[in-house]
Amino acid sequence: MKQPEGFILSRNEEEVCKFVKSLYGLKQALKQWHKKFDKAILLNGFYHNGADKCMYSKFTKDFSLIICLYVDDMLIFSTKMIGIVETKRYLTSIFKMKDLGEVDTILVFKVKKHSSGYALNQSYYIEKMLDKFKHLNIKKANTPFNSSMKLNDYCDKAVA
Repeated sequence: MKQPEGFILSRNEEEVCKFVKSLYGLKQALKQWHKKFDKAILLNGFYHNGADKCMYSKFTKDFSLIICLYVDDMLIFSTKMIGIVETKRYLTSIFKMKDLGEVDTILVFKVKKHSSGYALNQSYYIEKMLDKFKHLNIKKANTPFNSSMKLNDYCDKAVA
């Protein structure tokens, strides 16, 4: 860290501020947020997923519950609604949270509920990107590739 331009104190050029808490937008903010969340959720009986430190699980005699955390977005799955209600109550007692209700979109996935379960697709994100860059009305085009050409595995040359 360096002193900001215009605020450099003469004879103290090497001194900088030490933040008592992390500030939103700094590189360390995400790490500090995750550390705080991690401590709180583990104290409530959750366990880390062995493969992903942003997934937590809790199994009781009444329900099983999984939390997926992505930065400050969270998805909670449970076998019983009581697990979700208890978890939300606990988390809102510690963190300022906004409950968006049942999942509709998470990250770049659209979530649709069906009688047999849930379906995920990215058409929402793709359409959003196409719209953003004004490419919804493009015409189809053939791929400029010679279909008679045969490609071989682990070989940088094609055989005609």
